[in-house]
Amino acid sequence: MLSITNHTLEKLEQLLRDLGYRLRYEKGNFKSGACVLHESKVVVVNKFLGLEQRINSLAEIIKSVDAAPLQLDSKQKSLYLSLRQTAIALPNS
Repeated sequence: MLSITNHTLEKLEQLLRDLGYRLRYEKGNFKSGACVLHESKVVVVNKFLGLEQRINSLAEIIKSVDAAPLQLDSKQKSLYLSLRQTAIALPNS
């Protein structure tokens, strides 16, 4: 389970960047809170989401992208692999 802190959000943001994705916070009406534009490797997250929703959205995106974590350091590789192996429990709204 991921802790709901700014530090966790920063770690997920850095992990996406290191996987080669650009991260943007924009306003929009996204069903899941975020979308991935695969052609240009851009992740767009709704900027009006709260901290917990941002963390959950980024974790779900990291789980869904098929990336080779070869360029990651050991801590980031461990985080990436743990996210890929666990189910994220989203709170009921």
